Amino acid sequence: MRHAGVSLPLFSATSSQSWGIGDLRDLVPLSAWLASAGFDRLMMLPIGVVAPGDTSPYSAQSTMAIDPMYIALDAVPDFGRAGGIGAMGDDTRQALADIRASTRVPYALVRRVKDEALRLAFDHFFRDEWEQLTTRASALAAYMSRQRWWLDDWALYAAVAQAVGSPDWRDWPPPLRDRVPGALDEARRQLARDVLRHQYVQWIAETQWQAAREAARAHGVTVVGDMPFMMAAGSPDVWTHAAEVMFDVSLGVPPDAFSELGQDWGLPAYRWDRIAETGYAWLRQRGERMAALYDGYRVDHLVGLYRTYGRPKNGDPFFSPGDEPAQVAQGEAILRLLMGTRASIIAEDLGVVPPFVRASLARLGVPGCKVMRWERDWDVPGQPFTDPARYPARSAAMTGTHDTETLAEWWTREAGTAWTGTVRDALLATAYSAGSDELFLPIQDVFGWSDRINTPATIGDHNWTWRLPWRVDEMPTVPEAQERASFCRQLAIQTTRTLT
Repeated sequence: MRHAGVSLPLFSATSSQSWGIGDLRDLVPLSAWLASAGFDRLMMLPIGVVAPGDTSPYSAQSTMAIDPMYIALDAVPDFGRAGGIGAMGDDTRQALADIRASTRVPYALVRRVKDEALRLAFDHFFRDEWEQLTTRASALAAYMSRQRWWLDDWALYAAVAQAVGSPDWRDWPPPLRDRVPGALDEARRQLARDVLRHQYVQWIAETQWQAAREAARAHGVTVVGDMPFMMAAGSPDVWTHAAEVMFDVSLGVPPDAFSELGQDWGLPAYRWDRIAETGYAWLRQRGERMAALYDGYRVDHLVGLYRTYGRPKNGDPFFSPGDEPAQVAQGEAILRLLMGTRASIIAEDLGVVPPFVRASLARLGVPGCKVMRWERDWDVPGQPFTDPARYPARSAAMTGTHDTETLAEWWTREAGTAWTGTVRDALLATAYSAGSDELFLPIQDVFGWSDRINTPATIGDHNWTWRLPWRVDEMPTVPEAQERASFCRQLAIQTTRTLT
């Protein structure tokens, strides 16, 4: 069966009820519009907790926890019972008005306002629900029991980070830094209420998220997530698995045709020998969490599961594992674990990927990515682009990603001719003709916009802050959105007939 979807970060999809950023509830009206356009997939960027002061969803503090900034406060019963917006300070109410009026995502203000609202909600819950042993208190306790395998560490980390004043566990007092059991127990005792607050926030977030997913499924839309390859050294994931990373080796990629020096990501490299001794338990847990949150997910930097490129502080860069047979064995062992979860996976195999990795993906039946503008024989001068109709069925065709130029930008630069609606629709029709079982279109390409989500190697407010020009719950009445929905729906019908 052929599936077509849109790529769109949740932060970009605001509704008339949002607080300056797309929230979990906004998935519902968005999925209704997607269904009207003949799409049955939504590919999202990570929704993990982003580090303070950062905006990139790939700078997550946790691969397990949902970022509280995505919670829809209007839908939190405890917030309403605590007085809602009226119970918040004058400065906070003014900040809320400002972020709702903004055309970009003002992360710092969003976090400040939502943090205050969630504290109000929790205080009410603690007093009127938790201490009274109500039915809702029992529901939270049940959630805590089910999710203890990751939630306990996350909540303790978050509580300690706030108490110590640093989100980097390496700055904490040695007993906590080194996870001395007695020190952890004492922290849980002293910070019990804060630990519970962070557990409560995750309960609210996941409850909203799962309800939104169910509503999306009712529209026939399933959600594809994104599993980041690695986390920052100071993250709770690394804190709980410190023996499985190399802090003196920085993760990156080797030099290639696009980067003379390669890339240094500043992230710790995996210690694959230690991870293998555990049966790749850490990776399996991450896969299980992704499967609990999404119907499918993209595996970021797929080649890194086979071999990582490390840059030591002293010495020459190296691949780990060091030889091809070991790399194949490791990559396939991890992928089989991920394939064993309840969600389907898509391999992000873009960039410089050794032929043996793509051969391995083919053996395992894992679809890779086919970005149209990059599918050509780069070793043959003047070689035309590969006809998308020739893409293998076991692949995911795309017109771009969150890191690429939009089709409008690319066409204008490469073709040197005007970007028009006719050109846009011809390229979309070509994408729909792909032989791939999966098709994903960045929403900018659906409309022919030039707005970007991210420009790699740049830092600034232009990255990760773009929002749709309309509220998602208003799209059914926006003429341009209606026209695009009709056009894509007809393309889906026509190509389904052709492909079958």
